[in-house]
Amino acid sequence: MHDEAACDAIALSTTLPATPADVFSAWLSSSGHTAMTGGKADIRAEVGSSFTAWGGYIQGTVQALDPDQRIVLSWRTKDFPADAPDSQLELTLTAIPEGTRLDLSHRHIPRGQGVRYHSGWHERYFAPMARYFAGTSF
Repeated sequence: MHDEAACDAIALSTTLPATPADVFSAWLSSSGHTAMTGGKADIRAEVGSSFTAWGGYIQGTVQALDPDQRIVLSWRTKDFPADAPDSQLELTLTAIPEGTRLDLSHRHIPRGQGVRYHSGWHERYFAPMARYFAGTSF
């Protein structure tokens, strides 16, 4: 059980010029995740499977999948205290005229680390993903 008061949480949104199916597929494919972020990833679209991203800096488990709509992952980095439980990452993908609205909810982050991951999501995911998908037509 997580003590919500002892954890940080982040809620972010971005718009990507791609379909929800393309974003879902890229996130859950080792080659797609690596290509869209620039950081080596090992991930697959299988509930219960483990994953790594950014060369092993991030690791976790695929918790739930609603194809082309929702991805739920347990998530931790090498910077989490050893005794800290995994955080929870939920991505919701919604089709909009511009492509996809990606809503990110990242909860149960060890206290004091949320600010770093807030900027990290923008710098390491949203910005490179926008560049990656700008080269596709949806």
